[in-house]
Amino acid sequence: MNELVYNFAVWLDDMQWSTMLHESYYMYNWVESTHVLTLMVSLGMLFLIDLRMLGLALPDVPASKIAHRLNVPMLIGFTVMFITGILLFYAVPVRTSQSIWFRIKMVLLVACAINAYLFHKRMNESVSSWDTDARAPSRIRMGAMMSLGFWSIIVVCGRFIAYDWFDCSSFPGEFMSTLAGCVDGQTRF
Repeated sequence: MNELVYNFAVWLDDMQWSTMLHESYYMYNWVESTHVLTLMVSLGMLFLIDLRMLGLALPDVPASKIAHRLNVPMLIGFTVMFITGILLFYAVPVRTSQSIWFRIKMVLLVACAINAYLFHKRMNESVSSWDTDARAPSRIRMGAMMSLGFWSIIVVCGRFIAYDWFDCSSFPGEFMSTLAGCVDGQTRF
């Protein structure tokens, strides 16, 4: 699997547009800044919804009203964040694909997607019974806590991707090298 990912990353890296984006004096910085700014907006809204479910923010406002008002701008922000994230990967595919932090982030993004699906499903099924309560039911609070935790770790991992504390030439063991996606004798960054 690691070799397949590595070969795909090398194929992307050899594309002219990938090189141009990475070596651009302004464009890469604009893409990265847009990614971070939409992350702040989207997660700010998501965290407000999660904190409302936990009863820690706006307990007097119905949960459905907060979720309804914040969902559309939050999803627009997530869409822009997703597109700019793909562009950031496209600009530096080999180094990024061989980052343990990137891989942790990707696994947690999948966990966040599953959690968000379950969270919205549970909320929509039961919101009429607790909408004006200060705190949501325990299953929804658990989803909100998981969301806060997962997204916090994703942000930290995203920051760590920029640093090469662990690259394929310096991993101490085979296990960590495999987790990071290192392919024997094929380091290219």
